[in-house]
Amino acid sequence: MAAASAAPGSRGWSIGLKLLFTAFVVFLWGPLFLVILLSFQGPTGGLTFPMNGVSFHWFLQLLEPQPIGDIWGSFERSVILGLMVMVLTVVISFLAGLAFRARFKGSTVVFYLVIASMIMPSVVVSLGIGAGFELLGIPRTWFTSALGAHLTWTLPFGLLIMFAVFNRFDPSYEAAARDLGASGFQTIRHVVLPIVAPSLIGVALFGFTLSYDEIARTSQSVGPLNTLPLELQAMQTNVTTPVIYSLGAVTTFLSLAVIAVALTTSAILRQRQLRKGSDAGKGMV
Repeated sequence: MAAASAAPGSRGWSIGLKLLFTAFVVFLWGPLFLVILLSFQGPTGGLTFPMNGVSFHWFLQLLEPQPIGDIWGSFERSVILGLMVMVLTVVISFLAGLAFRARFKGSTVVFYLVIASMIMPSVVVSLGIGAGFELLGIPRTWFTSALGAHLTWTLPFGLLIMFAVFNRFDPSYEAAARDLGASGFQTIRHVVLPIVAPSLIGVALFGFTLSYDEIARTSQSVGPLNTLPLELQAMQTNVTTPVIYSLGAVTTFLSLAVIAVALTTSAILRQRQLRKGSDAGKGMV
């Protein structure tokens, strides 16, 4: 009887949680869906509903020279900067993960200093980096000061991922490789890297997407040439056509494509590892 009487209440609780989760998803993706929908306005469409026709007109307009803003220049800078941040984040996070496997003096302090960068006000970090470059007499550019600002944001995420990975890493694999005569470099290349490769892809994904979308840490450190998010922000007060929505849709599709490529590559690497393990097992039999 007690179980029967508790069932309706638990069912209502479950329905309430599902509705709450649905509302969260709508809140998360609804504005993005509206931007993409408005980007398909007809040639006489405006920035709000109701839509005046449906077409690809404003996507084609992106290929034309724009009277306001440097869309493709800022897009190129954002992509190149994102790739630079991605590579550096992967390399530094991997090497730091290896270093922190062996405790060294001051490792705890270094760890907390790195993680503290995640909670520091982004604009303050950007101001500090910009001021530091000005003090040293180094010009602020998107590939120097902005690169450093983005790394203060992406590296903590990469380090946390690699710390979690190496905490679960079985050192017996490395011991077996050394017993078979492998050097330290060969052990890392042929044993450690293949095992942690899917996680490194996740670090690369974080590095690129966080850099590609960053505004606050870029604002005071980028110099005279904007990245795409800053260009979009500047265009919001001047552009009066849905071309800005089309640009937002294109950048969204690019982000989703990067995620798809990362997930696909991770799945391929995982299947390859499983196949190698299966082949090794058959060889032993």
